[in-house]
Amino acid sequence: MDLVLKYADAGVLTPYVYPTRWAEDDPFRQLLSLFVITNLGALVIYLLFGSFSYYFIFDHSLKKHPQFLENQVQREITHTLKSLPWISIPTVAIFFAEVRGYSKLYDNIEDSPYGWFGVFFSMISFLFFTDMCIYWIHRFLHHKLLYKHFHKPHHLWKVPTPFASHAFHPVDGFLQSTPYHIYPFFFPLHKVTYLGLYVFVNIWTISIHDGDYRVPNLMKDIINGAAHHTDHHLYFDYNYGQYFTLWDRIGGSYKNPSSFEGKGPHDCLKKLKENKLSSLSNGHKKEKVQEGDSFKNK
Repeated sequence: MDLVLKYADAGVLTPYVYPTRWAEDDPFRQLLSLFVITNLGALVIYLLFGSFSYYFIFDHSLKKHPQFLENQVQREITHTLKSLPWISIPTVAIFFAEVRGYSKLYDNIEDSPYGWFGVFFSMISFLFFTDMCIYWIHRFLHHKLLYKHFHKPHHLWKVPTPFASHAFHPVDGFLQSTPYHIYPFFFPLHKVTYLGLYVFVNIWTISIHDGDYRVPNLMKDIINGAAHHTDHHLYFDYNYGQYFTLWDRIGGSYKNPSSFEGKGPHDCLKKLKENKLSSLSNGHKKEKVQEGDSFKNK
């Protein structure tokens, strides 16, 4: 995050916002700047990619599902906007530690003992490390002593939209983001790579709430996509993973998505539509019979 702070200072904050006598490395200034940047960045990513996903990817027919709540989209957005500032407070504390040089983030490829291989390997290890941590944190949040206090608000959305992606209780939201932030304190990571991965994980979180259940056949057993995560919202005790199905399989919580078995939300809507048409058809036939009987009686 110090890269973002550096460019923000150079391009906006130092020349236009803060007094010139206020040093850029002043701790209080850095905390204040990080708080503003973190909140603005989170809002831009959430609203920009969430809106794109909602208008161009999300299947709006899902809004007719019986478990889709009234005014759900507005409620998801409102919940998120209220939670993000609170989630950002402990997040900023971690970013501040990064800016002050306590992490293993580095600027140049030459600073890595493994060069470009280290950069590519860190991207893969970041995904597997955070996936493992999020699985156990997420599962822990489903414990009966914690669920109703912290994680239940996110499960209000049985059939989520992309805007449900960040609609968490602040404690829940921060805990599930913690693995992203602590990784560079344990393992070397290029600063640009870290920034790219941070944006990626937020977009991924939006994507698993987008209602698009299509996954390439070769990846269906590997990738934890929207179909898997929708079943998590519907059935609670399955598919806790973030990117992969690995830890759900290890932990015994894997569930083959109902959408892959012809029992998902779209299938529910199809069945409801067929039942409605059948009822209308039967009602029409009944009216005809009644009309025929009436004619005979005359």
